[in-house]
Formats: sequence, C-alpha cells, structure tokens
Amino acid sequence: MRLPHPAGWPLAGQHRVARAFDPPPQPWLPGHRGTDLVGSAGQPIRSAAAGTVSFVGTVGGRPLVSVEHPGGWRTTYEPVRGTVKAGQPVAVGTILGLLQDGHPRCPEPACLHWGLRTGDRYLDPLTLLGGGRVRLFPLTGADEQPVPHLG
Repeated sequence: MRLPHPAGWPLAGQHRVARAFDPPPQPWLPGHRGTDLVGSAGQPIRSAAAGTVSFVGTVGGRPLVSVEHPGGWRTTYEPVRGTVKAGQPVAVGTILGLLQDGHPRCPEPACLHWGLRTGDRYLDPLTLLGGGRVRLFPLTGADEQPVPHLG
C-alpha cells in the first residue's frame, strides 16, 4: 500500500515534535501511537492529505477529527474541535478544526496528537512527510555482518 501523497503538515509555522511516535511491542500494550506536535490553542489544524472526513466528535472525552484517505489510510487529529462534517471531502491543507489545549502527557500547553493508521497498524505520521523513524534490518548473507540498529 502506498502512503497518501501529496501530504503536508497539519500545523502551519514552525514544526516541533513534543513527543515522538513510540508504538508498543504488542498491539494490546500501552504506547504512543502518534506524534505530538507543539501548537497553540485555537490554531487551525489542516488535513495532511486529501480524503474524506470520517469522524468528527468526542472520543474518551477529547475532541477528535479523522480523515480516510485512498488506499485504506486514516489520519487522526486530537484534541481538535472540528469545523468540518463527516462525509465532507477535503484536500491537502483543508482546515479541519481548531486545536484545543490540555492534551494528556504533552509537555506543552497545547499539542496536536497526530495519528496515522492502516487497518489495525499504527504508523509514524511523519512518514507522510518523508520523515519518521528509520530502521535498518540485519543483512542475511553468510559472509555479511549484521547492520547495527542506529535508532
């Protein structure tokens, strides 16, 4: 499956990660299944890629907007008070809503928890922008030495 492209940052201005993507070793264990970007309360949040708004509402007491993208991808934006409606098509950069303050475990007053998933698999949303965690895997040839993990 190909990632949705073109893609863009959901926040305008400087881009600073407050808390990186840190998936759990098993799907049922705790982990951080998204990337927290530093923002400010009331800041417009934009769709990172073209798609269709699939959810606008509250989950676990926090406002959230989800966008479905071609190929089975979904991006989520939390805590965001939505200004769009479910079923609405969006382009890259379409304003989805306004960032709210008070995201749990965010070291800043306001952070956008930005998520990316396909099926039941969570991915680092920075991969949409060509960033994210890079993993090197060992070589498997008999005369080759394993490549060390550099992450």
